[in-house]
Amino acid sequence: MKFSKSVLASGALLVASIVAIAAQKPATVEAPYFEVDPFWPKPLPNHWVTGSTIGVSVDAQDNVWTIHRPNTVEANFKAADINVGDARGRDDEAQPGAAGPPATPSPSGPTPIGECCKVAPPVLVYDQAGSLVKSWGGPGAGYDWPDSNHGITVDHRGNVWLAGNGQKDTQVLKFDGAGKFLLQIGKHGVHNGSNDVDNFWQPTKIWEDADTGKYKRHWGAYGKKPSDEKMPAYNPKSTPSTQFNTVHCAIVSNDRFVYVCDRVNDRIQVFRTDGTFVREVVIDPNTYRSGSVWDMTFSRDPQQTYIYLANGVNEAIHVVLRSSLEVLTTFGDGGRQPGQFYGVHNLATDSKGNLYATETYSGARIQRFLYKGLRPVTKKEQGVVWPQKR
Repeated sequence: MKFSKSVLASGALLVASIVAIAAQKPATVEAPYFEVDPFWPKPLPNHWVTGSTIGVSVDAQDNVWTIHRPNTVEANFKAADINVGDARGRDDEAQPGAAGPPATPSPSGPTPIGECCKVAPPVLVYDQAGSLVKSWGGPGAGYDWPDSNHGITVDHRGNVWLAGNGQKDTQVLKFDGAGKFLLQIGKHGVHNGSNDVDNFWQPTKIWEDADTGKYKRHWGAYGKKPSDEKMPAYNPKSTPSTQFNTVHCAIVSNDRFVYVCDRVNDRIQVFRTDGTFVREVVIDPNTYRSGSVWDMTFSRDPQQTYIYLANGVNEAIHVVLRSSLEVLTTFGDGGRQPGQFYGVHNLATDSKGNLYATETYSGARIQRFLYKGLRPVTKKEQGVVWPQKR
């Protein structure tokens, strides 16, 4: 069969056009997809309840560790911990003249004002089934327990690092997995400015990278020396701040980059481990008050392709492409139901890629989001990632 030159030329043009169109078509963007697990964790035993839940970590056995603030549990939620005669047991809604509880305990001992509930120990550990398998924590001999618990990290040896953000919390604590005290870095209540190499200042989260706790180095925004000078209030239209404003997390990737949550400045800053500044990106720049970058954790693939970012003002979790720091998609919303948030505060992943999120303030809980694999991004704002099957 013979073709004329014109037919061949037309065919060539047609093929070239198809190739050109294919080249112009944008590649499908994929991102990890999650569904909330409304049945995890299981109810706590002993009528226990939790306060502001401000730390989460996953150990090598995929146990999930949390820490909460017992002193934030409201009086009406801990009747079994309040005795008759305690001022906290007074009911402001009681009608005038109504009979009240006796002013003194009964001869048999203190009388609780009710049966539910009791405040759980600060450190709680759940297995993959959602059952509580361990609990401990609180003041003890030889160390200064934080005034305001903040952050928990289980290291590669199963030891547990804790911090706090109270006005006098200038220390970091290390325990073994059973709660035995091992090490304190910093002296409670002692702080000599942002360049103090012996004490911290309201440390919020620990990224464990050593055993001894010996000082190595520190730096501020853009890798420069920190300063204690007062900075202007955050304004997205102003020149970016030369100082951090509430460093709320620092995580280190497998390829040795340090990603810092500069929370109130609405930004991530990236460094090398020697403090060399690499780049920054602003997340939801019109977020004020407590800012948009509360915590971050990496996806569990070897390349750590994605970063999951907690935004506690906008009550959402952002899925960020680590290579570009672009937000690919976002899920969550404000509320009390599964998949909604009230102060989403900390994030961690397990070996299966599932994501765990704690909530501060009166959110006071942890939720699990089941990893469902990579899917094309069809919505920038997913809302509540409710299970597809019931």
